[in-house]
Amino acid sequence: MKNLKPQSGFVFSEYIEPEKEPFDRFFDIFKEVITYTSGDVDEALDWLAHLDKEYKLSTDEYNIDDFIEDLKKRGYLKDDDDPNNEGGMAITAKTERAIRKNALNQIFGKLRKSGRGNHNTKHVGDGSEQSGEFRNYVFGDSLSQIAVTESIKNAQINNGMDSFQLNENDLVVNETHHKAQMSTVLMIDISHSMILYGEDRITPAKKVAMALVELIRSRYPKDTLDILVFGNDAWPIKVKDLPYLQVGPYHTNTVAGIQLALDLLRRKKNTNKQIFMITDGKPSCLRLPNGEYYQNSFGLDDYITDKCYNMARQARKLQIPITTFMIARDDYLMEFVEKFTKENRGKAFYTGLKGLGEMIFEDYETNRKKRLKG
Repeated sequence: MKNLKPQSGFVFSEYIEPEKEPFDRFFDIFKEVITYTSGDVDEALDWLAHLDKEYKLSTDEYNIDDFIEDLKKRGYLKDDDDPNNEGGMAITAKTERAIRKNALNQIFGKLRKSGRGNHNTKHVGDGSEQSGEFRNYVFGDSLSQIAVTESIKNAQINNGMDSFQLNENDLVVNETHHKAQMSTVLMIDISHSMILYGEDRITPAKKVAMALVELIRSRYPKDTLDILVFGNDAWPIKVKDLPYLQVGPYHTNTVAGIQLALDLLRRKKNTNKQIFMITDGKPSCLRLPNGEYYQNSFGLDDYITDKCYNMARQARKLQIPITTFMIARDDYLMEFVEKFTKENRGKAFYTGLKGLGEMIFEDYETNRKKRLKG
């Protein structure tokens, strides 16, 4: 009787989530709701209490009061410095980092750590990132680039197994990509339309910004990311401000946002620069030279859109592409974005809230059209 070889393969079964510690179970939910409440601890804890009542999160051994005490002991909560919130609590920098990491994992998945984080370009040659391709060895190539296995295989094919010889003609090297550093400005629309019609658009935008910060810091540490918000005017914000970002009673001054983005990028020494713009509304505001505002919320105003097109052309002359992520699908707005994109020679995505983060991640990761200057 012949010996039967054991069968190999995969066995699939229903996924069972690993058991979490009580603190971790509460903390996962807390990180989510604190983002929606823009850093308001009291409101977040109220939400948590409602969720606990509905889904029975507490046990006899561990309840919300225990969780709050643990938040304090572990450095996630502190006394609020605001004199108007006497006895209130505020989140700490440690919590802000935890929120950003949570956003990164939610939107981009748990990314594997890589070495020196930079972006590949289309240029190949003496670089530091292997492309997975080979080319013939030429004098001057580093010995560390030689693909040993492939070279030995060539020697066996070319010279036979009986009298093994490894000649220069058998050698091949790993092809490599040059590396490029990237400077990015992320523009976030905080006009009133970002919360109109019962749809919360600002929270997904915040999550994307926080995730992008963590992505760059962990995977592309040589890249830079500046974040600005625009409503009637535009101003830069710090990373620590992101959890507290809220929509204001603003119109949409797209021109001011792009002007500030270009000013920020002019100061960067990197060759490769880009602007990401998240918006859901039409440009409806300009600041005039006399300091007054010109505003028009009805339809597309030619005076305002012409200024936008002019800014798109300025960015193109500076070789700074603008990628617009439009959280709207109105035909007349899409027509404006298409013309704006054409003037800049950039890109535009018309997306819902669900796929926003994945699209920005994909665009950031695959942006390899940048030119390296000697």
